[in-house]
Amino acid sequence: MKQKQIFFDVYKNFSTRRLIILGVLLLFVIGVLFYFNQISKALEEREKAYVDLYAKAMAFLIEQSGEDCDYTFIAEVIQANTTVPVILYMDGIPNRPVNIPELDDPDRSWTDKEKVRFLEKKIEEMKAQNEPIPFHIGEEQGFVYYANSSTLKTLRFFPYIILSTLFLFGGLAYISYSSSRRAEQNRVWVGLAKETAHQLGTPISGLMGWIEVLKAYPDFDQSIGEEMMKDVHRLETITARFSNIGSVPSKRSENIGELIETTAEYLKKRISTKIQWTVTNNLTEPYYRDVNRHLIEWVVENICKNAVDAMTGVGELHITIHRLPNKKICIDIRDTGKGMSLSVQRNIFNAGYSTKKRGWGLGLTLARRIIETYHDGRLYVYRSEINKGSTFRIII
Repeated sequence: MKQKQIFFDVYKNFSTRRLIILGVLLLFVIGVLFYFNQISKALEEREKAYVDLYAKAMAFLIEQSGEDCDYTFIAEVIQANTTVPVILYMDGIPNRPVNIPELDDPDRSWTDKEKVRFLEKKIEEMKAQNEPIPFHIGEEQGFVYYANSSTLKTLRFFPYIILSTLFLFGGLAYISYSSSRRAEQNRVWVGLAKETAHQLGTPISGLMGWIEVLKAYPDFDQSIGEEMMKDVHRLETITARFSNIGSVPSKRSENIGELIETTAEYLKKRISTKIQWTVTNNLTEPYYRDVNRHLIEWVVENICKNAVDAMTGVGELHITIHRLPNKKICIDIRDTGKGMSLSVQRNIFNAGYSTKKRGWGLGLTLARRIIETYHDGRLYVYRSEINKGSTFRIII
């Protein structure tokens, strides 16, 4: 099954363009994450180098304490650490914690035991992040445990914040663009439908006049005139459908079961005699809904004709009307045709998509518009199996 060629290139190009855009976005995301990851690694190495210098400065300060020495530079190195949390660990005791906010809380008083337990727990957390920096004071060895600074932690989350913001605005722009495009498509449908109804109106009026002239001749077979008039009335119905599509259709209360049965009865006489029709109305009582009769008839007729085409004029067509638990009316139209693959089901309602050699792919698009836009209902492929048939479901 192939699409109509005139629309195929458009659909293919759209899909290709979409894949290219997705590929570019993926490369952009990878690039942003890689760039910030490199910056994070550089900052992490810088902090490690600084902690190593901090450890050596502390070792020198402790080792030279009490001696006459200029500690200005050492003090500046130690005091310069205002971001990296560090804890010295010597003789099995943690001490000299720096940049740990919990210890600076003025509302919290710590006992020596509580402080030691807290620092030991903090050391375990630091060990999970970074390897400690060793230092020596004479024969004794100590360690400086440190955690990542708040700047480094923020930097690691920053690309995700940027990407989330970009995707948020991108999503809003896409929704806006889609809405604008959909509105433009709707204007095209409306204009096309109005123009079609307008163009049909004049020849129909002329045909009605000529039929009346023919009927005035005594030798004219009046039965032929009646049949011709029926066809003209049919054209009027089609014109009314296009007129309703091109504007907000008027609705009135209709008996849904009777409406579907009448439409099916009309189609039986005009579709292949090799089709076995079954219309089952499971509604226990008349159900009335505000609908546009001409448009609902059009939808049912369109689906039934597609079903007959799928069966190549030979098979069974079953129409079932029943009520759903939410009080909505459901119409199932099932055929015994060749069925549809999943890819066809996904595209069957797209404008321009057709599996027939002679078809523009607009019938089901308009049918869905009639049901979902004008009647707040749903139209979808309920079930389809290859070589077994398809079921379309209408919910009103």
